[in-house]
Amino acid sequence: MPRPRISVLLPAWNAESTLAACLDSLLGQLETDWECILVDDGSTDRTLEIGRSFEARDARIRVLGRPHAGLVESLNAGLEACRGEFVARMDADDRMHSARLGAQCEALEKNPDWAAVGCQVELVPAESVTQGRADYARWLNAVSTPDQVRREAFIECPIAHPALFARSESMRDFGYRDRGWPEDYDLVLRWLGAGLQLANVARPLLEWRETPGRLSRTSPVYGIDRFTRCKAFFLFEHFLERRPDYVLWGFGATGRALRGELDVLGARPTQIVEVHPGRIGQSIHGAPVTSPEALPEPGDAKLVASVAGPGPRAKIRAALEARGYRETIDYVCAA
Repeated sequence: MPRPRISVLLPAWNAESTLAACLDSLLGQLETDWECILVDDGSTDRTLEIGRSFEARDARIRVLGRPHAGLVESLNAGLEACRGEFVARMDADDRMHSARLGAQCEALEKNPDWAAVGCQVELVPAESVTQGRADYARWLNAVSTPDQVRREAFIECPIAHPALFARSESMRDFGYRDRGWPEDYDLVLRWLGAGLQLANVARPLLEWRETPGRLSRTSPVYGIDRFTRCKAFFLFEHFLERRPDYVLWGFGATGRALRGELDVLGARPTQIVEVHPGRIGQSIHGAPVTSPEALPEPGDAKLVASVAGPGPRAKIRAALEARGYRETIDYVCAA
């Protein structure tokens, strides 16, 4: 068989209620030069049967049945079978817009220095969407350019995993790994740490289904504490370059949690910046609490601004830029 332009990497586990709709959306793509590698991860329902029925209807769909081993192993097994120039991720409970594959392929062809793109998402059904999830989608849909992806990378994962579309060499060079935190965020931060360019197509091309059984809701791997641990690891390895000291701006719940994880890695704040006058002059874990006016000069220290909410972050960014701090070089924002 000739090499397809795009390989769709689709792991599935006990997805009998949504898989057919997912595959129907794939069959409805305006871009037709694709194959689908459907990896059944030892399902105990009719997922494999449904996948086989689609395989019999369309030779572009190939089903790999495996004993249950978890998402990361399924992704890597499927990735080994992908033959396309590009690899598109998809989840078995989501649906693609008919233009998705074509639009993302066009974005990478027009931008040869980009390794991968995501896209904007629409959360469905509306009645199942939590406020936190809605806030995440709103934030995600405002992140498009490579510069925005890099600046926002430690706020949340800046590319939705089921919307990921990447050059096959980028996927194969890095692959997926299980570090006890989200495998998609791990991949994105490894790409960024290696200097790769990532972006999002500024169009809603994915219906991202919210269900009570979704892994992001049920597995401890996707808990807030694991996201924080992942952020701390990559901050320490890349932004801090493994140096043991940094300046921390903010000591609310997000700042405290991130400080704790960085402490485990051997990095401790030399000062904690606060705007609340009642906290200035105190000491937290041996670090003096100071006002923004007491910041070191740009280049003299690495600064992590860890606050929740776009409003406070915007004010901190404005204050730091006014002092000559360069984002991603002298400081990063994390949440």
